[in-house]
Amino acid sequence: MKLSSTALLALAISSITATAYAETVSQDFVPTGLSTTNAQADTKGFVEGQSLSGSTRNWYANELKRRDDRFKYQKDGVLTTTPRRTNWVQGTILNYTSGFTQGTVGISTEIAAYNAIALDRSRHDVAAGSGGASANNRTLSDNNGDPVDQWSKLGLANVKARISNTTLTAGRQNFSTPIVDVIGNRPLPSSFEGVSIHSEEFNNLSFDLGTFDRVSPRTEQSLSKFRSEYNNNNAETDHVNTAGLNYQPFKSLKTSLYVANVEDFWNQYYFGATHELGDSSVLGLTTGLNYYKTLDTGKKEMGKIDNDAYSLSFGLTHQAHSLTFSWQQIVGDEYFDYLHETNGIYLANSLLSDFNGPNEKSFQIAYGLNMAEYGVPGLKFNIYQARGWGIDGTHYTGTAYDVKNLDGEHHYEYGIGTSYAVQSGPLKATTVRATYTTHRASANQGDGNINEFRLVTTIPFNIL
Repeated sequence: MKLSSTALLALAISSITATAYAETVSQDFVPTGLSTTNAQADTKGFVEGQSLSGSTRNWYANELKRRDDRFKYQKDGVLTTTPRRTNWVQGTILNYTSGFTQGTVGISTEIAAYNAIALDRSRHDVAAGSGGASANNRTLSDNNGDPVDQWSKLGLANVKARISNTTLTAGRQNFSTPIVDVIGNRPLPSSFEGVSIHSEEFNNLSFDLGTFDRVSPRTEQSLSKFRSEYNNNNAETDHVNTAGLNYQPFKSLKTSLYVANVEDFWNQYYFGATHELGDSSVLGLTTGLNYYKTLDTGKKEMGKIDNDAYSLSFGLTHQAHSLTFSWQQIVGDEYFDYLHETNGIYLANSLLSDFNGPNEKSFQIAYGLNMAEYGVPGLKFNIYQARGWGIDGTHYTGTAYDVKNLDGEHHYEYGIGTSYAVQSGPLKATTVRATYTTHRASANQGDGNINEFRLVTTIPFNIL
């Protein structure tokens, strides 16, 4: 990976600025040793450690296509266009988790019921096109494009076995790594069917292993095979295998290294690092690096792939204020792709648009304000703008991606948001977030021209 001169200059300027202030974040080396705690030895028991909890989320989104872009819906059997799409859904999760049984090997179980209620049931508003489960990943609709009034499913159903600080989970589960990660930006999150192991036997080193054959999508009742986010050939795969580790060599530095094999799609490799420097009460600097390498494998269902994707970010913090600069670049004649219904893209400029077109370069500047410094804890504001350019898929030779007409495409996005988390009382930890985002693009850039307003309220609760 070759860093651009722009990125290197930003790194140099940020580093010089930060070192002008006292370094209060410890830069001490952390020697690796066995963990001083033993989670299994401290278990309370299967019944004694059980819990029944959940959350309910009111999710509203109003989108307006601009210029010549349009949504589609069925009207009197005819596919009709509309510039606006509205989705309003109440998603509720009820989660039962037992404690671990006592002894050398502990056994536990987790079951979570997911329920969604469509609060806006207009075929015109939901604009699910020709209908079907995957026509709109916001509101589940039938084959005519009518929203399903309410539906439920088992979102989680698994058994866990634990020895010391190592846990094996089998069944439908949450799993979070930079390549296979639960995505929770809808009324309900996704989950994965398979087997995983998470180990924290060392004080600064943890391991993950996972093998999955199905995904439970955010807005579908059934399990699905894995497919990619950006392909246009409907290819599916039965197996996703991943492994990786998280290592903290210094108190100020955290690193991650992961690999994944998506059967007959690709092999993907990830490296990430986050470093902290300085004192946020004066000036703190957080540097983040994310890098993905993707290569085709097996039957090459996605065609030839040789793709490098990286982002480099620098965040400056002074008391209530933060300012972040992010550079991102894709090197390859296809999209940087990841698994659909996952959040397997840790690149800094993954926003409403992922800014991941073939050979695309992008830059983002973001500002955040934490009102806790002014006596209003829980209230935050943010604003950002990102621009992408140089999108070029004219040299692509495969058929899995629709990129050959991308020649010098460009786009930009800006957004503003506010969130509030209740600090105390019966609604403690309830969050309300409102965002407004605008995206504009050249003729062939895939994300189009759209304005979107979202209002999301999430209320957690405990029963047992």
